[in-house]
Amino acid sequence: MQPDTPRRGELRIYLGAAPGVGKTFAMLGEARRRADRGTDVVVGLVETHGREKTAQLVEGLEVVPRKHLSHRGLDFEEMDVDAVLARRPEVALVDELAHTNVPGSRNDKRWQDIEELLDAGIDVLSTVNVQHLESLNDVVERITGVAQHETVPDQFVRTAEQIELVDITPEALRRRLAHGNVYPARKIDAALGNYFRVGNLTALRELALLWVADQVDVALQRYRSEQKITETWETRERVVVAITAGPESETLIRRARRIATRAGAELLVLHILRGDGLQGAPADKVAKYRRLADDMGATFHTVVGDDVPTALLDFARGVNATQLVLGTSRRSRVARLFEEGIGATVVQESGPIDVHMVTHSEAKRAFKWKFGRSPLTPRRQLLGCAVDRDPVGRHRDRGAAARHHLDLHRHRRLLPRHGDRRPRRVASGPAVVAAAFRPGC
Repeated sequence: MQPDTPRRGELRIYLGAAPGVGKTFAMLGEARRRADRGTDVVVGLVETHGREKTAQLVEGLEVVPRKHLSHRGLDFEEMDVDAVLARRPEVALVDELAHTNVPGSRNDKRWQDIEELLDAGIDVLSTVNVQHLESLNDVVERITGVAQHETVPDQFVRTAEQIELVDITPEALRRRLAHGNVYPARKIDAALGNYFRVGNLTALRELALLWVADQVDVALQRYRSEQKITETWETRERVVVAITAGPESETLIRRARRIATRAGAELLVLHILRGDGLQGAPADKVAKYRRLADDMGATFHTVVGDDVPTALLDFARGVNATQLVLGTSRRSRVARLFEEGIGATVVQESGPIDVHMVTHSEAKRAFKWKFGRSPLTPRRQLLGCAVDRDPVGRHRDRGAAARHHLDLHRHRRLLPRHGDRRPRRVASGPAVVAAAFRPGC
């Protein structure tokens, strides 16, 4: 019988917008609380950066000796992964998640060292700044003008069981810096005038807040899926715009973008395909609107469903959407008498989701029946509908009444003369209505 596989350790990450916000301090505070509760905690590696208050929190915790390495004639210290694994604590503190190890180390990156500790069943507390996240590296460089060479994959950070944002206002961080609590005195002025400008810190703080908010949203979606919750929770504004890839799609996407911008909402563009493959839009049209969605900062999604309203609402509820944007129907008013359009059905069944119906030029091209195009007056056209609506057996009884009202002698110009082969304009409206209401049809 094979021995049980040890459980994987849990990772808790303290994320900050910039150096000095208090990530390591918060991590050490949590470590001391766990140690006071009797948990076996060791310090794998913690960088105090000469900060007295941070160093005081390390006192009293067991520290695993570091491993000494030489590279290009210089001596370096790295975490001794083998020593931590041999010690097998319940919790290990490993600072600076994105750190690149000295050549000759067990792994190239510190996050890979942490991966080994987690695989061995050791819980890990670690820290990272938002500028070291791989997906935001180029954004941070454009904001601050400083290239970050040490990064950590977002996917690894997302695997953490807990991500705690250590937040502080830009003004408070600058005061902390000015008081000498972050860097030595010789570096303060340069830091305040460059990386730690208010604008930089504000932008970095927003990046950190938004990144963590996205992770919270993912966790919420996972919980709703596991608990099979389909009703909308309005925790965050999210706009879904449904398109057919028809010519009106560009208008709808742009209008939805404005709605989402005003609401501070995420925008999702949804293209619905019929399950039978019929009435599909050309691939080049779909690609065009996918590119437009990207340009608008939206995500593009495609679902398959024969019942369009149901497919649309299922998707909207699945992503916890709060608003829907649809185009007005291209169906004629006569057609809408017999069957409600997609928009009307969605409005009736949308529940707490707000629905916006957007007008567009294509809606004006629907077939319209106008009485004025017939040589008969509207009254006689309606009378024709009534006569044609009757069962065949009643035509004989009402023929005299029809002849009296229509007065065929006065309207004989409507009848083709013998040998006259020119087309005549006749009233088509009564025939259309009669066909729709004729018994047995």
